[in-house]
Amino acid sequence: MYCGDSKITLIVAAAGVGKRMNLGYPKQFLEIDSKPLFIFALETAQKSNFIKDIVVVTGEESVTIVTEICERYKILKVKKVVAGGEERQYSIENALEYCEDNSIIAVQDGVRPFLKERYFSESFEMLNENKNLAGVVVGVPLKDTIKRVDSTGMVIETPKREEYIAVHTPQIFRAEILKKAYTKAREDNFLGTDDASLVERIGGQIKVVIGDYDNIKITTVEDLKFL
Repeated sequence: MYCGDSKITLIVAAAGVGKRMNLGYPKQFLEIDSKPLFIFALETAQKSNFIKDIVVVTGEESVTIVTEICERYKILKVKKVVAGGEERQYSIENALEYCEDNSIIAVQDGVRPFLKERYFSESFEMLNENKNLAGVVVGVPLKDTIKRVDSTGMVIETPKREEYIAVHTPQIFRAEILKKAYTKAREDNFLGTDDASLVERIGGQIKVVIGDYDNIKITTVEDLKFL
């Protein structure tokens, strides 16, 4: 499928519970400069010429408050706020119901506040240039030496660092193959580590857009020091 003048539907995953941060409330509601964390990515998407509309996935108990917050910050591209599932994968699958089959879908972590416009433009260009490409993921080269170890902690090997990428979001796909990948995962009771892993297992080709090291996911208390 050629992307042409199509625009992207962005799914924002904001259904975390914040256990590792001991906040007592979902981490996407953590306020930075008096603004909920998940709003930063949504504001970038709102301004982007590549984003047509947005679907936000959150906890069932948070659908109303997330809708109100989006309205307060004038995120006008949000067409639906949906309840997520027990796992991130199930949450994204719920959101896919509101995405057109003949479109491009991007999936973004709600707690990655440093989303950049170029991630959309460069991914879109790659998909247009290569019709066989199923999707594009943002990632950065590893800085550290990597060791593969066994269950006891003994080092087995030191792989070549240049062959590995730390993968971030957004991850951007042709809608038809992403939906097919999610359907197959559900049928096989397979739980992947990210969206791309589901597409890869059904043979989809994925390419990497080199991202930025500041595109961090706020997961632990230590991550707040970066902010």
